[in-house]
Amino acid sequence: MSDVLSSPPSSCVWSRDTRTVLITGAGSGIGRACTLTFLRAGWSVVLAGRRLERLQAVIDEAGAAQPEAGVRERTLAVAADVTDEAAVAALFAAARERFGRVDVLFNNAGIFTQGVSIEDVTLADWQRSVDTNLTGMFLCTREAFRTMKAQVPQGGRIIHNGSISAQVPRPGSVAYAATKHAITGLTRTAALDGRAWNIAVGQIDIGNAASDMTAAMTAGIRQADGSLKVEPVMDVQHAADAVLQMAALPLSANVLQMTVMASAMPFVGRG
Repeated sequence: MSDVLSSPPSSCVWSRDTRTVLITGAGSGIGRACTLTFLRAGWSVVLAGRRLERLQAVIDEAGAAQPEAGVRERTLAVAADVTDEAAVAALFAAARERFGRVDVLFNNAGIFTQGVSIEDVTLADWQRSVDTNLTGMFLCTREAFRTMKAQVPQGGRIIHNGSISAQVPRPGSVAYAATKHAITGLTRTAALDGRAWNIAVGQIDIGNAASDMTAAMTAGIRQADGSLKVEPVMDVQHAADAVLQMAALPLSANVLQMTVMASAMPFVGRG
């Protein structure tokens, strides 16, 4: 069952006309940066993640930075496991109850299991990757479709965090890369299925945004030729700004797939 932290809405800073975004994996990294960015832009934000205390810390951070912006009235924190079908349904139900609708889903939650060659990947690690990175994204997309088809006005936008690995893998990343490649298929099929219901679906492939997941890149990361190389990283804020840009488009326009990355990272020509 999901745990929820919320505050009653205040009419002076929040209304039913305020757009609402639901962000999974909102307690750290790209999800945290996106939460702070959307709040600064005036959106209401539903923060989803496994640890309620991390979500609350992000809300506290945003409130301290914007003391007059009514952050608590525009936020809802829900502890939810995206691999749990019932928890995902409860997450969206809580969002609808609190804000009336979900205008945007940023499907961001994901994990990277131990980086080893394929013959050393355990079935448990493979399944954890598939459950979180792919099945979790499917469950959230499915519930978003149900919500966006039923709400008035109908429609909304779904943005998947695909990662650079949705295009080109790294050595020793079979589970992560396989799930991220699959997300591209999920994105394109959902974009097609969503047309009839005014639901736009797109994907952002982010490369080397500074976060806990990319910390190893500044110390050296394995390359295709077996060498270790320190890779450039970019401020995670640039990724968050790109997600906001995609979200702010009218539903008559869609970014089907965007790549945003550290300019000098070894991606183009990787191999």
